[in-house]
Amino acid sequence: MSCYLLMCKSLQCLNKNVQKCSRLMSTIKQSPSEYCLNLVRKHDYEGFLCNLLLKNDIRSTAFAIRAFNVEIATVEDQVQDKRNGLMRLKFWDDTINNIYNNLPPKTPTALELHRILQRHKLSKHYFKRLIDARYSKLENPRFTDLSAIEKYAENAFSSIFYLLLEAYETKDLNVDHFASHLGKACGIITLIRAIPYYAQKNDVTLPIDLIEKYKVSVKTIFRGESSQELKEVLFQMSSCANTHLQKARSLKDKVPKANNTIFLPYVIVEDYLEKLRQFDFDIFHQKLQRKENLLPAKLYWRKMINKLC
Repeated sequence: MSCYLLMCKSLQCLNKNVQKCSRLMSTIKQSPSEYCLNLVRKHDYEGFLCNLLLKNDIRSTAFAIRAFNVEIATVEDQVQDKRNGLMRLKFWDDTINNIYNNLPPKTPTALELHRILQRHKLSKHYFKRLIDARYSKLENPRFTDLSAIEKYAENAFSSIFYLLLEAYETKDLNVDHFASHLGKACGIITLIRAIPYYAQKNDVTLPIDLIEKYKVSVKTIFRGESSQELKEVLFQMSSCANTHLQKARSLKDKVPKANNTIFLPYVIVEDYLEKLRQFDFDIFHQKLQRKENLLPAKLYWRKMINKLC
């Protein structure tokens, strides 16, 4: 069978799963697991696609983890006052404590997390790291340098991979290193992709030291315009992400094949870096704003061949 026919077949198969999830969204009364799935589908579509390709016995756990991440990640978009945002994060901080004390609040995400914790031993501190990353970003939304971004990405993105690995009962230092580097690459790319969104809010996610070094006009960014100075900063940021991606790649042979599907976001980061290069680091280029229609097929194909990179 040709690669083209396999790609078409994989896309049809994944589309069936997406359609099934769409039917769940139309249900008037959702279970906590359905709520988590639909929350991720709405706010983290790429994570949603990756989760669909995980093993059946781990999929609901992955959706609960990503749903929790969505709950805390969207706090900054739901509030205008920083104090209210900090209060919401404090609620989720207390919620994690209560879940681990078998006293989950009656919210769908909390109930689902409590349920999956009866099946999997997930470390509380990774959930705390996810919250701490959002606390830090809400308190100080500007990053001083790339090191600060890497630290944020380690907490906000790598922690998700660590939790998934625990659900798989994988304990391996090399796999942890792979997860760390991929998480940092994911975090950096997410901040790059978010530049047009934050520009509409008169905010930036670029490292302050690089803004000053290349004399980037922040007002130009707010107007949604690219510039050579901005491209230089994006080149530095994407180079940093690519470095982490290559470090992860160097460890691929040490990652058990059973864990490969956990790291499918590698495909997303790799593809975006290539597109960014193709469009000369013009973050406002229309084609960089479009959804990748072939992504479901690419992810499914990578799962089928069971190859990370």
